[in-house]
Amino acid sequence: MSPRRYDESDVRSRPNPRGSRPRTKQRPGHEDAVEALVTGVDRGRYHLLVGPGGDDERVVLAMKARELGRERVVCGDRVDVVGDTSGATGSLARIVRIGERSTVLRRTADDTDPVERVIVANAGQLVIVTALADPEPRTRMIDRCVVAAYDAGMDALLCLTKADLADPAPLVALYEPIGVDVVVTSRSRGDATIAAGAVGEAEERWDGLDDVRARLAGRTSVLVGHSGVGKSTLVNALVPDARRATGSVNDVTGRGRHTSSSAVALRLPERAGWVIDTPGVRSFGLAHVQPDSLLGAFADLASVATERCPRGCSHAADAPDCALDEWVAEAEGPEREQREVRVDSMRRLLAARTASDQA
Repeated sequence: MSPRRYDESDVRSRPNPRGSRPRTKQRPGHEDAVEALVTGVDRGRYHLLVGPGGDDERVVLAMKARELGRERVVCGDRVDVVGDTSGATGSLARIVRIGERSTVLRRTADDTDPVERVIVANAGQLVIVTALADPEPRTRMIDRCVVAAYDAGMDALLCLTKADLADPAPLVALYEPIGVDVVVTSRSRGDATIAAGAVGEAEERWDGLDDVRARLAGRTSVLVGHSGVGKSTLVNALVPDARRATGSVNDVTGRGRHTSSSAVALRLPERAGWVIDTPGVRSFGLAHVQPDSLLGAFADLASVATERCPRGCSHAADAPDCALDEWVAEAEGPEREQREVRVDSMRRLLAARTASDQA
């Protein structure tokens, strides 16, 4: 029996599941890309403002290009986009580049979580919104936010709300000496208005709102605070068209409920600046902050430690010859109590970060 002769019909090539295009390391230059500002993120879709500040400014919906991989795009980012950037209904552009970030605000779930989360980018000021009552102020939460702002290279502004319920003086005295700017606001209802023979809604009155506007003017500021402090209410007063959902405080737990689900950038009236509203938080982990830089967020303690502490001092509660203990003992009355609170807060943060490193 003669052997069979094969021809080309007997050869079957296996189809390439990845397509027939040759693989290359060269990436497209996207020279036609246009600049945009990320104003919001919603389930894999990005709300952009193309040409911010220009005459042809428009809102565009976009997705992230595959070539960016796992690199995260956050609110406040400056990005380059290609594709359909007309902003027409149903159009979808593509983010191909993320611009260099001037600042990055980060936090972790807790002090032991190694995964850091970028909250916003390119904001120059962190506004820590805290209620003076209902719910009660949490000074250690404020301290953590100040540390995060310091680590990100941002200015810190403490905004105290509900001043009609409690005296702001103790908190003002606690933070102004360490370089944290403080503004105080309160909200009340005036007398009901009478129009066309009917009783209308009472007019809302704000005290201190002009001070807040003055400190936000010309800047990009991110607002943070735990739930129930009045952050969304403040945003609605600053940006009347924002319509951010507001909530109440639970009478049993003393905590507010989350009303904001994602960060969103809002432009102040007359293009006076930007505010980025963020979801309410109940914790602000600092696992991403190096322990050596924690002391730098407490300017009053840092000066004492630099001048008077022995070399190699850890500044912890059990550190021998730590000058911070002597500094506390030198004061009397209310001033001594304030110093004790400051040192205790710094040492708790330091202990938490040290423990997370050893875990």
